Order: sequence, then structure tokens, then C-alpha cells
Amino acid sequence: MKYVDEFRDRELAKTLASRIAAEAAGDRDYHLMEFCGGHTHAIFRYGVQDLVPDNVRFVHGPGCPVCVLPSRRLDDAIELAERHGVILCTYGDMMRVPGSKRRSLIRAKADGADIRMVYSTLDALKIARDNPGRQVVFFAIGFETTTPPTAVAIKQAEAEGLGNFSVFCNHVLTPSAIGHILESEDFAEGGPARIDAFLGPSHVSAVIGSRPYEAPAKHYGKPVVIAGFEPLDVMQSVLMLIRQLNEGRVEVENQYTRVVTRDGNRKAQALVAEVLEVRDAFEWRGLGTIPRSALRIRERFAAFDAEERFEVSDKKSGEVKSCECPSVLRGVKKPTDCKLFGTVCTPDNPMGSCMVSSEGACAAYWSYGRFREPARDLEGTAA
Repeated sequence: MKYVDEFRDRELAKTLASRIAAEAAGDRDYHLMEFCGGHTHAIFRYGVQDLVPDNVRFVHGPGCPVCVLPSRRLDDAIELAERHGVILCTYGDMMRVPGSKRRSLIRAKADGADIRMVYSTLDALKIARDNPGRQVVFFAIGFETTTPPTAVAIKQAEAEGLGNFSVFCNHVLTPSAIGHILESEDFAEGGPARIDAFLGPSHVSAVIGSRPYEAPAKHYGKPVVIAGFEPLDVMQSVLMLIRQLNEGRVEVENQYTRVVTRDGNRKAQALVAEVLEVRDAFEWRGLGTIPRSALRIRERFAAFDAEERFEVSDKKSGEVKSCECPSVLRGVKKPTDCKLFGTVCTPDNPMGSCMVSSEGACAAYWSYGRFREPARDLEGTAA
């Protein structure tokens, strides 16, 4: 299959592994953060970490918008469905994420709330058309990748005069989070953790381009390589970052040239800018409140803003005690550092968003068995 098989070629993987081993200096470590959970899953699914030297270390980042949504916003969504009696529509990943007191959308649905999983914003619009006597709220979530469909839905609702449709907007922005992570106590100079460079998001960059990463890369002195999601994409990107670090360069390079350009999708950007604007601040699970890191609906489209249409109570976020998901999202700890991982917390009984999300780091560790010790034969040799 074109653009798939050639990026999973065994011989090319061996060649890249040899080049990485040859160019990774033995007297230094390389700490590379993959911001996107799609990269984390590719690394674990294909065993990329086993193909690079021990001094090349992957630091798992925020992962995905499902992982970083604070429980307060999830509680607000449940309140919209239960207190205001709306039909709440959202993407499937959100259904099982635990909010306060481990209550999720799927549990609220079981208790009688009208909460429906949809595959696109078009599905939510259809539900609004089919139920003219009910208020329908689309629980919008995502990085920059899913912002254009939300903007399209709002404009379409306006064009059709769908007065029973609104959006609960929770779209967040990746460049702001990168800067916040680097300025945190964990990664600032003298902090206990370290990041040398970033594997930049790929689908996000298809929309916004590689240009937005240039300012933070230069400001913080951290190279960025926009990487595709296939195993050879990741390996080539690792090699590109190692070369930058060895040569003392700080650049934003684009490995994913078959999809990403420097300027991104300008038509999509213009659409988003017409309908949405940057919030002054927004809370991220595990990262705290980050200035100018999320989007809200512009005043012109306030009639379709669920936060304007409905009153939701002001709550504080609450995490499950002993769950290390916030630290995992910051890249400070690995899933195996959490005493709940694999015991109390499993995909069937998730304690945190990192185990629920299809792109969460905990889900990656669990799905691909990387937390287990290698099987050994009777002589003690790894099988």
C-alpha cells in the first residue's frame, strides 16, 4: 500500500538503526519528547525504542487533547446533559474518560442522560435537525487538527438557522503547551527532568504548518522535527534530531513533507480564525493553567456557544488519588512509575485519561506489553 508499506520496510529500518547508532555520541544522552500520542503508540507498537541506543531516550508528552482535558470541563459537559437536559454529542474517545469521582460520560448515559457518540460534526448537526424540540450540544475537543470541522459546523448551523444547536468548545493549541512545559519547574534549568528536542505533531502541523514552532524552538534553543506516524518516519526524525544536536543547530525541520508544509492549510486556518479566537488562559490536565493555549467561539457566533447559552457551575478539577497521569502528561514520569498502572488501573477500569485515550501513554504501554519483562528460557537468556 503506497505511503504505508514503504514506511514499515524491515531493511530500511535496519539501515536507519545503524545510522542512529553510529551518529549518537556515546558520551552524551539525547532526551527527545514526542508531543503527540500517535508517535508514542508508533514507538511502542513497532518497538522503535529497541532499535535505538540506550542513550537515546523518548520522553512522553501530553499525548492528545482527550488526555489533557481537565476533569472540570468533563464535569461541565455532564452537567449540560443532566441539569439542562440537552442531547450531548461527542467523539468516542471522550465517553470513558473519568471526571470527578471517576464519573464518565458513559456512566452518565447509563444513569439516563442523553449522551451520544458521533463520528463527525455533521452527525451532531443531523441530530439537531432531527430533534427540533431539543437542544443539541456538540462537545468539541481536539488540538488544531479538529478545529476546522467545529468551525464548519457552527457556520452551517448559522446558515440553516439551527437555533437548537450549540458547541461546548474545548480546542487547545500545541505551540503554547510546548513553551509552558519547557518553562515548568520540571524542565527549566536545574529542574529534575530534561528535554533536548521535540518530535513535532504531524496531523496538527498539516493544518497549522511548521512555521508556528520556529519561535519557541529559537527562544528555548530546542530543535523540532515534524515527524510522520509510521515507524520509519519516527526513526528518520530521530536521526535528524540527533544530527541537529550534534552540530549545535536549532531548527524546525520537516520530515513529514508528504503531508506538511511550512505554511500549512491556509484555507482551514482562515476558517478557524473567522469563527474562533484565542482564550486568555485555559486549564490543561497535568499542566495547569496555560496562557493563550485554547480557543473559544467569537462573539459574532455567540448564539452557538453553549457556554453563553447555558449556565454551568464553577468547579475545581479533581484527580484520582495516587494516579500519576498528570506527571505522565508532563513527561516527568512513565506509566510504570504509577503504582496503579496494571493493577487497579487497566483499560477496562481506567483511573486516568492516559489509560482511556487511544493515544494515551498508559494505553500504549498496556496495549503493546512494553511494561512486561522479556520472556526468558530455562538458562535465563532472553527469548
